[in-house]
Amino acid sequence: MIEGAPHTSPLVAARSRVLAMSAIKEMAIRSARVPDAVSLGWGLPSFQTPEPIRAAVERALRDDPSAGMYTLPAGLPELRRAVAETHSRRTGRNLDPERHVAITAGNMEGINTLLHVLVDPGDEVIVTDPGFVSHIQQIRMNDGRPVYWPMDEAAGWRLDPADLEQRVTPRTKAILLVNPTNPTGTVIPEETLRAAAEIARDKGIFVILDDPYSVFVYEDRERFFDLCCVPEYSDVIVYLFTFSKAYAMSGWRVGYMITPEALIGEIVKMHDLAMICTPRVSQIGATAALREKSPHLDEFRDILDRRRTLVCERLDRLPHVFEYVRPDGAYYVFPRIVSEEQNSVRFAHGLLDEARVTVTPGSAFGPGGEGHVRMAYCVAEDQINLAFDRLEARFGTA
Repeated sequence: MIEGAPHTSPLVAARSRVLAMSAIKEMAIRSARVPDAVSLGWGLPSFQTPEPIRAAVERALRDDPSAGMYTLPAGLPELRRAVAETHSRRTGRNLDPERHVAITAGNMEGINTLLHVLVDPGDEVIVTDPGFVSHIQQIRMNDGRPVYWPMDEAAGWRLDPADLEQRVTPRTKAILLVNPTNPTGTVIPEETLRAAAEIARDKGIFVILDDPYSVFVYEDRERFFDLCCVPEYSDVIVYLFTFSKAYAMSGWRVGYMITPEALIGEIVKMHDLAMICTPRVSQIGATAALREKSPHLDEFRDILDRRRTLVCERLDRLPHVFEYVRPDGAYYVFPRIVSEEQNSVRFAHGLLDEARVTVTPGSAFGPGGEGHVRMAYCVAEDQINLAFDRLEARFGTA
């Protein structure tokens, strides 16, 4: 419950009562009440939406009378075609936009729609531990059960494929992965992804790939493996891309889903019931994002890489407070707390109250996240420095 909110009505459904507010948003709400707080808590990029996208929407709002109207539930035909062409160039797989592409209101809505389609009460979805907090809650919201696939921190947050197979049961519907991972910033290697797809194919379940961050891989980018490029796995993979991070369009709420043909009708039906359609203006912007040439991706990646270096350098000055694995991608680091207070919620609340610095408690990301905090380095460098100046004032330096 949001601090200070009224008590829940007895008429509220059990599915809502048992869910918690996302710890990311809960800390953002707390932070908003603290004057001059500096936040490393929310993965909100500091970048402006690129000019070609803004210009395309400006033209449409000025010249196109339909710019403020509904679209059909699956999305604008021109955007679905652009998605199919973009995905085909990236993977070598030819897609029919009518049979494989649905436009979503970002990956949060896309994942929730997909879980509505797949999950009956008591069904299971495998997630990494630690894994994205909202995925865990969305599975529960759909009366499912998250099953945790542990990441080995001592081995650089690696996943053991042998450990995955034993977690699949007759109730398992999918393996849900983010790559690079949130909150650890780990890039999942090819052999692990292939093993997951083989298990999915053998067991008759899906691999769901939630992709906000694949453009933000900082070393050995050519080694990043895209499971969508393997034709024999196409019937078990559901791929979701969001424009939020790569195109600095987080508030536009637009993304897309590439799905096996057997699911497309159910997905569009559920999306229609929840949204009617993704906002047309956002779809116009997304079409421009795919069609217009823009150098911003390299620029964003270079800036985030510098911020990654900065946050690691600042963490190195606090070894008595944090130990960490250097992230390979995304824009998060997930340090272990080694100071006296290791309960992640109490630690995060104390940092905000005493140092005016916002981080996200690691316990929200699964059992393996306890004793850690997530720090987002997508904020401006002066904010990173200010946050760590305050941390050093609070804890001292080694």
